[in-house]
Amino acid sequence: MFMYFDFHTYFQMFNLARQEENPAGRRRLFFILLVLVPVVSTFHAICFFLDAILFPGLRKVEVRTPVFIVGHARSGTTLMHRLMSKDGERFSFFLLYELFLPSLLEKKLIRFLAACDRRYLGARIEKKLAAWDERKFASARDMHSTGLTAPEEDDFIFTFSCASGFWIVLLPYMGLLDFYYVDQRPPKQRRRLMNFYKECVKRQLYLNGADSIHLSKNPVFSGRVESLIETFPDARIVVLMRNPYETIPSLLKLMKRSWELRRWDDAQMNRSLRVLAEQSFHTYTYPLEVLARHPDTKQAVVDYRELVAQPKRTVEAVYAQLGFPVSPAFSQVLLAEEQRARSHETSHTYSLEEFGLKADEIHTALADLFERYGWDEDAPRATTSEGAR
Repeated sequence: MFMYFDFHTYFQMFNLARQEENPAGRRRLFFILLVLVPVVSTFHAICFFLDAILFPGLRKVEVRTPVFIVGHARSGTTLMHRLMSKDGERFSFFLLYELFLPSLLEKKLIRFLAACDRRYLGARIEKKLAAWDERKFASARDMHSTGLTAPEEDDFIFTFSCASGFWIVLLPYMGLLDFYYVDQRPPKQRRRLMNFYKECVKRQLYLNGADSIHLSKNPVFSGRVESLIETFPDARIVVLMRNPYETIPSLLKLMKRSWELRRWDDAQMNRSLRVLAEQSFHTYTYPLEVLARHPDTKQAVVDYRELVAQPKRTVEAVYAQLGFPVSPAFSQVLLAEEQRARSHETSHTYSLEEFGLKADEIHTALADLFERYGWDEDAPRATTSEGAR
């Protein structure tokens, strides 16, 4: 199996770099596209090809009943993923650092070096990395808790294939680059992307235990639910639902902060934010439309309010819908998490008007969901507060 690379998107980004009026942004993009991506992706491709030779048992690994958590960003997908990932006897998942190493050979090498560091150097390198990790991610953990060894979004595995939505976090080119509407692509393109993803999942299962179940959470995968079911016919799908008055401005604020740190042009950022807001409506409705066409697919739709208020009961209900038993050990873990969650409060606020959004516009676009989930009871506010991700 060869590593996937999206040449079409790569050349799109190169053309956008040439047209970029921001000199610093243009230079940064040229370095990334002409130096960093070719060098790193070539190394990944070599290692990825060697996997089949060095690890022949990889061919026997099967991906069975994988679980995919989707939903609008900031809707509780991270919280659900983190809770389910604590069921370590059942699930396998990617850690953040592993997502930037698509090859099994690379992951094995890193684990070998880590073992040597602990045995011969007293974990000196590990401690320095932990300190760097804290410095790097501490400032952003109020909006999204993460770290090198935290479970993260599978979509990052496509970063050096130029096919990851992570590129949009760096570049305000919404509408000019598309990493979301995968289900609308020609079948051949879609299969190439998804087959590569499946190979990456197989490598992670080989690493963590072939009998494990892959667990994934990706808001951007909301645009490829059909492709997930095509690629993994026995997939389980979990959809998170949260009041869009809270999620949409929260996501836009996160993206705006990322782009401002890179000093992108205001007009460019505002145009991209508007495109992202419109895509948000699709993110809410599309997964439900696909699942309605696939009633045999085991699925669960989770109300964010219930997940926050009663995480143990909610996760147990999801397990029942997906056909998984809850072990006594995991039940105790959920109980501890529920007690911890009750002491957690947040106070971040986001304004709809800051992004040119009106509550009526959101309500009209998602009227059916407002009625189904009673979001009208949460009176539309100029400012909205954020809870767990």
